[in-house]
Amino acid sequence: MSAYSSMRRHSTPLRSSRVPTSLTAALGLALGPAVAIGLSRFAYALLLPSMRASLHWSFGTAGAMNTANALGYLFGALLAAVVARRYGIRRVFVTSLGVTVVALLATGSTGNTAVLVALRVIAGACGAVTFIAGAGLVAAAASAISSHRAAMMFGIYVAGGGMAIVASGFAIPYLLAATSLGDGWRWGWVMLAGLGAMAFAVATPIALASAEPPVSPGADKRWPARTLGPLIVSYGLFGAGYIAYMTFIVAFLKGHGMGPGGITVFWVVLGSASIAGAFAWARPIARLQGGRGCAMTLAVLDAGALLPLVSRSPVAAIGSALLFGGSFMAVVTAVTAVAQRSLQPHHWTPAIAGLTAAFALGQCLGPVLAGVLSDGPAGLNVGLSLSVGVLLIGALVALAQRHHETPTCSVTATADPPAAL
Repeated sequence: MSAYSSMRRHSTPLRSSRVPTSLTAALGLALGPAVAIGLSRFAYALLLPSMRASLHWSFGTAGAMNTANALGYLFGALLAAVVARRYGIRRVFVTSLGVTVVALLATGSTGNTAVLVALRVIAGACGAVTFIAGAGLVAAAASAISSHRAAMMFGIYVAGGGMAIVASGFAIPYLLAATSLGDGWRWGWVMLAGLGAMAFAVATPIALASAEPPVSPGADKRWPARTLGPLIVSYGLFGAGYIAYMTFIVAFLKGHGMGPGGITVFWVVLGSASIAGAFAWARPIARLQGGRGCAMTLAVLDAGALLPLVSRSPVAAIGSALLFGGSFMAVVTAVTAVAQRSLQPHHWTPAIAGLTAAFALGQCLGPVLAGVLSDGPAGLNVGLSLSVGVLLIGALVALAQRHHETPTCSVTATADPPAAL
């Protein structure tokens, strides 16, 4: 459960005749993460093999593209609260979502590596602002409903990324297979931009009709980071390990003979599992103390990353999609829950900002490091092995996180970010 789920109990209800219902708001705003995460970040894995072959990239260069996206995401995460306070969260959500869609379209228009890196940075930065601003709008929409329903709303919101994984899984592999030209990847980006444009058209009126959440003038930036030391390290390792898998798993499967149909099934299962996992993990995470919830989700994630290395069978690939997809978004929930329980409410915002920064730094390192290692004689086996090893270390480090129970005091909901993916 995110920090917003707890904070909504103490916030002032925000309602007007124009404000959409909480369910409508959650569903509509979920199209923000769908574009910012599902289309802008994860769908690149589907296009990577085609782009690498057409543009003659090494695995290191291919991985650097997602590192550029992660650097942009880190910058956007740091910038989001500032621009939201200045321009308003609704306007920021719509603008950043629109720019992300334009960046997706522009990515298909060039083969220049430097320009592609710049576009990946822009998409990452705007995607982060979109995700965080949308979370603030969901928090405002949930301000007058029960804690359980509020948590469900945020689950719906985060699941938007999984919905986009499913949509791109149905569309991209067959598009690439049907395109005989070497630059068929360009049409893939055009298709992603088309999906993003449809999401923008639906999400914009809902966002503009949503209540503008109150924004705090500032937060207590001095927080006891040592309290969450193991969790911070674990979350950074998660960022490095999970994105290495998500960047190269499709190239790995294609390299071992999986065709467009198999890739579609794998990607759709992964996306569907991520949607289900966002809700299925809520109860176990709530019951586990200290870093055990984070360690458990990371252990399942690690098992999913390991399966393709152990067996090349389609059954192992689907098992990997189920385990990995069903747990990687739950890590965010587990980390946020520990931060909530361990710190005073006025420390939540700077703490989660620090956790998000650690995650983003790991996400910057993972793709390029895995890519460089994969350029060696062992190929992508080494890159995916790195993912497995890093996630295992992350799970072990999370176990060192001690349980702290801090009484909750009254706070006001703000638009500052939850632990972001």
